[in-house]
Amino acid sequence: MRCLALNASFEPLTMVPVRRALRLVIEGKAEIVEAEGPDVVRSAHLVLPKPAIIRLVKFVHVPRRFRRQVTNTFLFARDGYRCQYCHRSQLDLRARECLTRDHLVPLSRGGGNEWTNVVTACSACNTRKGNRLPEECGMHPLSQPHEPHFVHLSWAVRRLTTTQAKYVRLFYGAEALRALGGISAVVDGPKGHGAASDSRTTHVKTR
Repeated sequence: MRCLALNASFEPLTMVPVRRALRLVIEGKAEIVEAEGPDVVRSAHLVLPKPAIIRLVKFVHVPRRFRRQVTNTFLFARDGYRCQYCHRSQLDLRARECLTRDHLVPLSRGGGNEWTNVVTACSACNTRKGNRLPEECGMHPLSQPHEPHFVHLSWAVRRLTTTQAKYVRLFYGAEALRALGGISAVVDGPKGHGAASDSRTTHVKTR
């Protein structure tokens, strides 16, 4: 299991290995907000809960340009791992086919690499469309491409436990969490940024 790292503002940042999370706690750079289960980690001088959620002590600024970058991993997640032309999912593809990135307006014809100009396409459909516009070949995407919310980019490709999902809901709301897999119904975490006062929260500071 990996650990969810929160910014000082409680914004979910990323998933880190438990070993890395413990190192941040021991160095005084983070605090344990919640543990997952009764497991503890022992060293010569410390006994710590096995962290599920840690929170950085100092706020880390995340430039928006890193939040908006188009990558195939996030693109495929946005489109549900489904070709936007033939509607086949990744599991439906033949042995030598794969998911690819297609530009509605091809790069060679002045199109850009923005979220609103790229869709997920199987390799067969991408080849068939070639250098043409959708209206020239009669191939229109299943849904209109859009820039997804940052929470979708960050968490659509990760598996969260119920405890970790509570903090995604806390910061981004139930709608964003539902878009990541419909688990918000079982997440009844705190409604505001005072999550650290929850009765199940474990605080450990080593400073």
